[in-house]
Amino acid sequence: MALRAAGRHSLVDTVVQQLRDQLAGEWSVGDRIPTEHDLAEQLGVGRNTVREAVRVLVHAGLLESRQGNGTFVRSTADPSAVLRTMSHAGVLDILELRVALEAEAARLAAVRRDEADLGRLRDALGALHEHGDRAADADLDFHLGVVEATHNTTFAEVYRFFSTQMHESLVAALGDREMPPIDFTAHEALVDAVESGDPAAAEQAARALLQVPMDVVRRLVGR
Repeated sequence: MALRAAGRHSLVDTVVQQLRDQLAGEWSVGDRIPTEHDLAEQLGVGRNTVREAVRVLVHAGLLESRQGNGTFVRSTADPSAVLRTMSHAGVLDILELRVALEAEAARLAAVRRDEADLGRLRDALGALHEHGDRAADADLDFHLGVVEATHNTTFAEVYRFFSTQMHESLVAALGDREMPPIDFTAHEALVDAVESGDPAAAEQAARALLQVPMDVVRRLVGR
């Protein structure tokens, strides 16, 4: 399937869809995609547009950028078709799904984690402390680290996309209203439970960590 020049409107969205089509038809997992320069020429758009479109697909877990080597296909299974429906869901519905996902991830991580996983989680804890109680990116990296410790690539890919949708839904629903500060003790307890190899304790720690934001959101949205 040949790439075709994008129209002049919604360029990034158009290029994202073109690249999704390639993932569905021509590119396979492990393939290195054409360079930013080559894609820009084929699509008839600027390199900045291509860069942003690729960033969208990297964030969705479909592509992977490797420093000095290029960008590679990580997955051709795009969960977005199903998960886009979350944009119409209530914020509490999404948080309840998050609890379910992270509780199961913690259970699996306690059984499957290795030393590298534990090192990443400890590093993520350090980043949380370093950046303070509003370190949203560091917090996301922590939770993704728990999910990736399951060593289930499908789980990780779905969660990576889900986390973006969850953030957007929280922002849309809550606006400038205050969320609670990050609970460092609860995060540390989750890492300890995963390290202990006790799946029941890890699940309980994951649920306890998320209970406070759940309660705050219930109060803020009036449910």
